[in-house]
Amino acid sequence: MSLREINHRWIVPVSQWVMVFGIVALCQPWVEPLHRYGLTLTLLGLIAFSVATKFAPPPARNEDAA
Repeated sequence: MSLREINHRWIVPVSQWVMVFGIVALCQPWVEPLHRYGLTLTLLGLIAFSVATKFAPPPARNEDAA
């Protein structure tokens, strides 16, 4: 598995979920450590997503050509 495949399959979705979790953590008032680090989580996810999307996705495989 190449870096492009790992990036497209794992890093981009994980960074998106980290951003979403950071926003949810920032908006909830019950757990104070989550609220404290919500902005940090959002920024880490945003930076990871920005870096990960700089790599081109892997070329599409043509399964019909034989």
